[in-house]
Amino acid sequence: MNASRLSRRTLLKGLGVSMALPWLEAMRPLHSLAGITPVAGTASKPPVRFAALYMANGALMEQWTPAGEGREFELTPTLSPLAGFKDDVLVLSNLWHRAANTGDGHYVKTGAWLTGTTITRTTGSNLCAGNISIDQAMAQRVGNLTPLPSLELGIEPVSTGVDVNVGFTRLYGAHISYSTPTTPLAKEINPKLAFDRLFRSRASTRTGGLGDDRSVLDLVSEDARRLQRQLGHADQQKLNEYFESVRAVERRIEFDRQRKVAENMEDPLVRKEIDRLGRAVDFYHDPAQVSERGDNHSEQVRLMLDIMALAFWTDSTRVSTFMFGNSVSGRNFSFLEAGLGSHHENSHHERKDEKKAKYRRINEWHVAQCAYFLEKLKGYKEGASTVLDNSMVLFGAGMSDGNAHSPHNLPLILAGRGGGTLNPGRHLRYEKDHPMANLHVSLLKRMGVQPQQWADATGELADLGDLT
Repeated sequence: MNASRLSRRTLLKGLGVSMALPWLEAMRPLHSLAGITPVAGTASKPPVRFAALYMANGALMEQWTPAGEGREFELTPTLSPLAGFKDDVLVLSNLWHRAANTGDGHYVKTGAWLTGTTITRTTGSNLCAGNISIDQAMAQRVGNLTPLPSLELGIEPVSTGVDVNVGFTRLYGAHISYSTPTTPLAKEINPKLAFDRLFRSRASTRTGGLGDDRSVLDLVSEDARRLQRQLGHADQQKLNEYFESVRAVERRIEFDRQRKVAENMEDPLVRKEIDRLGRAVDFYHDPAQVSERGDNHSEQVRLMLDIMALAFWTDSTRVSTFMFGNSVSGRNFSFLEAGLGSHHENSHHERKDEKKAKYRRINEWHVAQCAYFLEKLKGYKEGASTVLDNSMVLFGAGMSDGNAHSPHNLPLILAGRGGGTLNPGRHLRYEKDHPMANLHVSLLKRMGVQPQQWADATGELADLGDLT
């Protein structure tokens, strides 16, 4: 192996472990092997990535929409966590989904967010979203270039049963990603299992084989030392930074797992379940263990966002989605302040100032988590650019005012520069009820997908930046 001729697909290997690497200067001569993305410019540029961060239950739009347009806009208190990224984001106003302007409740809006189409009403498991989602259209285009075609993450188990208020299966509320119109993709909610998907072999994670409880860095240490000797000083530093990031996530995953076990051991329902099973239970996957006491799920969210960032940095995938919660989730936010309650409850604010204030506060927390993710991507360097520069991060919801279940004027943020094809740092206000499907088309084209027709799109979304 030659430091000046290092393949982008170089892996560090150990027992049951394959670690992809971040972009290094030593990869520059062979960087064109990372894949062809016509919209990314020259072959020497890093690839473009796409992430979708979904916030269920909408937003209080009167506290979301900035004053001013273009570059002369002011962030609202709700969007204030993005102050350090004002030049990296586009705030998009007046986009909607015509296909979601039917039926009541949340499920039609959730289903349309990345598909642009209307879900089929059912109370069973025979879901139909009417289209594949844009992330999966992208994965079909570039997924063969990375170890993982796409990565779907969340924090809540799949909801089951029927929402009798609207006559839809709750399954619709737990999915935004569809590989076919009738095939929703399951999301991983356990940080350790998500981490293992990146760094451990399928055989190892499936069988719980040797080394599962050892650090992946310990398992690749010999390979890592051999590589370090062949790298220049700058790349050695970057590799050390990468190892430190991976180690930090590993430690936080273990700490968070132990914390959840300790906290839930005092819960009578959990104790009863442990006694019944005679073994430890999985506090991420078992819905019975998800407490509504106001448990702080910030660390679980941030671990998942860290894993997404690592996946992009190492080119383990170029497409990922994350759900902050299922639609109609009862997740309690009292950890932010006493009595705050659930996002869903406060989204039905009934025009009451007290509930609207709580709704806005929960929205602000979600925006802060988006800012955390952007900070991670911006901190990862790729030559003269950053992973954020080479990404498109869509954050928002499938409805605006949750009190009205409105599909109009969706709360949407688009961050990153898409490899130079987006011009951020602006508030773009489109005419009323402009198709969000036009945004879908614009994002698809920046990932090399050329859709002949997409939902109700009338073309690309204007003013995002120069696609060429």
